[in-house]
Amino acid sequence: MSVAMRTIKLPSREAIPVLGQGTWGMAEDARHRDDEIAALRLGLDLGMILIDTAEMYADGAAEELVGEAIAGRRDEVFLVSKVLPEHATRGGTIAACEGSLMRLGTDRIDLYLLHWRGLVPVRETLGALADLARVGKIRHWGVSNFDVFDMKELVITRNGADVATDQVLYNLTRRGIEYDLFALMPRT
Repeated sequence: MSVAMRTIKLPSREAIPVLGQGTWGMAEDARHRDDEIAALRLGLDLGMILIDTAEMYADGAAEELVGEAIAGRRDEVFLVSKVLPEHATRGGTIAACEGSLMRLGTDRIDLYLLHWRGLVPVRETLGALADLARVGKIRHWGVSNFDVFDMKELVITRNGADVATDQVLYNLTRRGIEYDLFALMPRT
């Protein structure tokens, strides 16, 4: 039984769920693997079709776990993964994406994010993201954990205005973005 999930639109106008399943902390203990896969599959059954992971989570093992959980159901899932800042050179981003695709067992990532700002110039990472999108390995790209300064720099960088998202840590105990980053968000 699937429940209709509220959605929000990306700049491309594609609707994505406002709530998804995160995998940070998964695949760190093999004793929990079957339960974690079952939880992800149950989430899909209940309409939670957005699954978020990263190459960093459990050193890639979370991506492998997600790949197993979505096997045979890939077209139902809006799949998000992330590249680490130390891999964010032009060649490194492409190699990291290839590794994520292999671990996930898929030919595409729906939303690929730079996990946080690092030492690699943003314009170099954006070039790689544009290349990946052009060949269909990613459908959308975005950033994660960018603050106001980072976002302002990003949008004036060549192709930076094409950013789909800034995924940030926000919950009842971590609400700092309400004081600055919210003001930059477009209203829909």
